Amino acid sequence: MKKTRMGLSAVAVVGTAALVLTGCASGSGDDSSSGDASAVITTNGNEPQNPLIPSNTTEVGGGKIIDSIFAGLISYDAKGASVNDVADSITSDDNQNWDVKIREGLKFTDGTDVTAESFTKAWNWAAQLSNAQGGSYFFDDIEGFSYDADSDLALEVVSPTEFTVQLTAPEADWPLRLGYSAFSPLPEAFYDDTAAFGENPIGNGPYKLDGEGAWTHNQDIKLVTNADYDGPRTPKNGGLTIKFYTTQDAAYADAQSGNLDILDAVPDSAFETYTDDFPDRNVNQPAAIFQSFTIPQYLEHFDGTTDEGKLRRQAISMAVNRDEITKVIFQDTRTPAKDFTSPVIDGYSEDLEGSDVLTYNESEAKKLWAEADAISPYGDTTFSIAYNADGGHQAWVDAAANSISSTLGIKAEGKSYPDFKGLLDEESNDAMTGAFRSGWQADYPSLYNFLAPLYQTGAGSNYGRYSSDQFDTLVKEGSQAGSVEDANAKFQDAQEVLFEDLPAIPLWYSNVTGVWADTVDNVEFGWNSVPLYYEVTKN
Repeated sequence: MKKTRMGLSAVAVVGTAALVLTGCASGSGDDSSSGDASAVITTNGNEPQNPLIPSNTTEVGGGKIIDSIFAGLISYDAKGASVNDVADSITSDDNQNWDVKIREGLKFTDGTDVTAESFTKAWNWAAQLSNAQGGSYFFDDIEGFSYDADSDLALEVVSPTEFTVQLTAPEADWPLRLGYSAFSPLPEAFYDDTAAFGENPIGNGPYKLDGEGAWTHNQDIKLVTNADYDGPRTPKNGGLTIKFYTTQDAAYADAQSGNLDILDAVPDSAFETYTDDFPDRNVNQPAAIFQSFTIPQYLEHFDGTTDEGKLRRQAISMAVNRDEITKVIFQDTRTPAKDFTSPVIDGYSEDLEGSDVLTYNESEAKKLWAEADAISPYGDTTFSIAYNADGGHQAWVDAAANSISSTLGIKAEGKSYPDFKGLLDEESNDAMTGAFRSGWQADYPSLYNFLAPLYQTGAGSNYGRYSSDQFDTLVKEGSQAGSVEDANAKFQDAQEVLFEDLPAIPLWYSNVTGVWADTVDNVEFGWNSVPLYYEVTKN
């Protein structure tokens, strides 16, 4: 973002350089179909880890729901460009003091008004240490935020439709993140009973829950269109039912039999056949998704602050044959990683110093492992990689474990958890006994979003408990840079610190591979791999 003063119009891009993405979404090829406006779309999902509160929803299963039932100041189109949603304008003369104006007449689904205070009160609540929200760190660049005590954010309500925000330092791209769910507004009813709200949330987005009890745990959640929503994501259908599956194969079988309209994750067992199974109704396009596995800092022999830990992390990374796995297991629907972000994000570089640890190198891996053994013998300990069975990860985990085992001459294996929620709970409680599958689907199109949430000290999704003053400083300097170019340079420097420490082992970038039934039209997958459900029509 090069302009000192920035206003977001309904079609404005927040800094064109930041939002140039590759891999435009593929539609069904029938944009003229109007469909049945009352028809409900069915799609796949996962049981959310937590109650449905925007600032504490930091995983994909819950995020798909939150993004459907809430509307923030901005949203993102299919290519990742920012468009105003609740906001009328977001402006600043110095990139540090921001003035936010919202549109009049907008309502929550309980009939109450969406006001400036709906945002300021929600943000302050999310930032409180005592409320222990997983997304609280998203507010750490606002003056008054504290990691050590309850915060008093520098937010001031000017009128029912205007508020101001004072940042700790200038940030040219600050508005870009305001489409993330942590920045959603909340109605007054939330503060009356937060637990009850988490089960039956009241939002302001394109969809709403289909009455009390619409969320049947471990089964599905039923959403219907919100007639009061007035914004760029007005649905062309009657609702959305998100079914929670225990395996991707089960979801694919439902799609084949006509019991599921849209599937956004083809299982690896169908990579060779899905284009024949769903001719003209499939997609394979780049998306802002990064995959890895994380080795927690507390794991014996892998403390990243020690020479032994650093050597073992490098050896493990060089022992994974990414080229072979992406070809054999994923049929080239994945691309071996060269960094910690995604090629579809502006600022991406495949030439970062230290990235050679991502290249399979049997001899060097053996050498590094032997050096670590000389410090402290690994013995017959088994190296494990935990994964959730409902996400279609077993094949690649087994392949990675076999690659590590055959290269280093150690025992290595996968460790299965029944579902994503169970795995995340163990990670949150620092109860992992080995490495675990990890990764990131971008919340908004920025290098920062791939780095700070996962590796910044104390960040809500930093389940490996990594901490580096050097990394934290570089990320903060990047977030406060005066231009996108300067910010990206700092983020690249921060990644070079990650290559030294390897808090996670980068694996590959994911394409979104999806299919849909012949009963739906206008199917388009966005920059972050999520279908634009509001655009879908059904006969």
